[in-house]
Amino acid sequence: MQLATVKSKGCDMRWSHTYIPTLREKQTDAELISHQLLLRGGYIRKLAAGIYIYLPLMQRVIDKFSSIVREEMNKAGGLEITMSVLCPAELWQRSGRYNSIGKEQMRLKDRHQHDMVLCGTHEETVTDLVAGEVKSYKQLPLNLYQIQVKFRDEIRPRFGLMRGREFLMKDAYTFDADDTSFNKSYQKMVDAYFSIFKRAGLDVLKVESDTGAMGGKLAHEFMLLVDTSAGEEVIISCPTCSYAANVEKAMFGLSRLADQDSILNEKETVHTPGASTIEQVAAFLKVRSSQLVKTLIYMADGKPIAALVRGDRELNEVKLKNVAGAIELEMANPTQVELHTGSPVGFSGPVGLKNIPLYVDPMIVRMKNFVVGANKSEHHIVNANIERDFAATKVQDISKANAGDMCPNCGGTLTVRRGIEVGNTFMLGTKYSSALEAKFLDAEGKEQPMLMGSYGIGITRMPQAALEKYSDDKGIIWPKNIAPYLVELIPLNIEKEPQKEAAERIYKDLIDAGIDVLLDDRNDRAGVKLNDADLIGLPIRIVIGDKSLKDGHVELKARSQANVTLVLVENIVQAVKKLSDELN
Repeated sequence: MQLATVKSKGCDMRWSHTYIPTLREKQTDAELISHQLLLRGGYIRKLAAGIYIYLPLMQRVIDKFSSIVREEMNKAGGLEITMSVLCPAELWQRSGRYNSIGKEQMRLKDRHQHDMVLCGTHEETVTDLVAGEVKSYKQLPLNLYQIQVKFRDEIRPRFGLMRGREFLMKDAYTFDADDTSFNKSYQKMVDAYFSIFKRAGLDVLKVESDTGAMGGKLAHEFMLLVDTSAGEEVIISCPTCSYAANVEKAMFGLSRLADQDSILNEKETVHTPGASTIEQVAAFLKVRSSQLVKTLIYMADGKPIAALVRGDRELNEVKLKNVAGAIELEMANPTQVELHTGSPVGFSGPVGLKNIPLYVDPMIVRMKNFVVGANKSEHHIVNANIERDFAATKVQDISKANAGDMCPNCGGTLTVRRGIEVGNTFMLGTKYSSALEAKFLDAEGKEQPMLMGSYGIGITRMPQAALEKYSDDKGIIWPKNIAPYLVELIPLNIEKEPQKEAAERIYKDLIDAGIDVLLDDRNDRAGVKLNDADLIGLPIRIVIGDKSLKDGHVELKARSQANVTLVLVENIVQAVKKLSDELN
């Protein structure tokens, strides 16, 4: 039986000796079931928006998950260090992220008026460390990791530990001399991640993702698939092959999109009173929405740009931001739209649009005789055609992939699922090593920038994410290896001497066997104890009552199962181990 255990230090594990402030009523500020359960189960308490205190039960969950992470990281060759949360702003300025990362980064000055930041991630810090120490290819590869507090000043912190401002994260950083070594290091981390999540009781899916502010050439996210509202991430995948990506990154094939008639009709401006949306215009002109082209005006780093996508498709803002090379991207407001196009929102179009870059989705190139806005209130142009009537600044995929689209790898049909990100990996390449001069001498004595990878796991995010999958209407159902205790021992009436004696004997036997057990020694009603047991969700429950104890038995039950087994007191340790082996 392989169990993650946390030994008590200097105290026993009794309910009366710990702090588990359970709550009966629903918490109005918690939207997700997982957030509700952590609050009601006495695991966390809110201090400020996005900032939480971890109470004893949660601390044990964190310790157990951290232990799994450390074991697998060490096995993969990682070396643990600890870096400061506070960092000189100069390093972020040198990397270029001081301005690009935006307002999520908390900035401050120390008493000497030096600019400082609170790190949401530590690429700059670790690169600066290695730049001053590693000088030769003989010192590579190198893998450094930490489990440390992070701070990101989220504009809308919500969902408890899922999107907090302060949180615990495992972040690792690899340094390699060449691509072959780098690919091996990256794969080692991917393999370690699958091992970590498997031991924690979670099946995860690795999906391609956008590199975002981290930069680099490739990135993946590790997703826990869920069917609840916590699944903020949309995952596009192909059941025929291994293709999977989040919606920000997902690509799709175009061969199922029929080409339009090759004859170019004469364009015409038509009056479309009261029709400004795709649905309204399509109905007014008696055409399909797929025959329309949306011209969406955005402000990229304060300057207007236009994005063209087919009328029945959604724009992918992440793809647009990347193709435009923008740091900040936001949709233009009505005043800005009218200023740059000469018309209200709903009538923008590419024909005659001056001094604004046009980023065009490849679908548009395949279309003929389509409908666009005329840059004139209540008017549209029919039979518009690219090249003849307007020119693209750049043609590149900027549409969101949908269920039913063609897989870009195998031609299969893409499906859509929802998930929660619990880990990520980035192939950073030389983005940070070049900027911060982390260089080494290769075998030929030539100076080269190190190849870097970055790898994160949400130490506090992951346990809450797990509860979106492992809970019911009564409370939490912890996977055994990250549960605060494996067993809850409940004498229904602690004041009755036979129950108390049996409880103390079983409690000692379990502890001597190395099994984490929480003894509910409260002088409370049986209903209160059993309800609390369901709520806090320990994997195995032992109930001691008068009826079963008369014959020397106690009740043994898994939190995830309905059946109850009667077990002799002297056989309880073996029965617990056997039941544990059957659990996730």
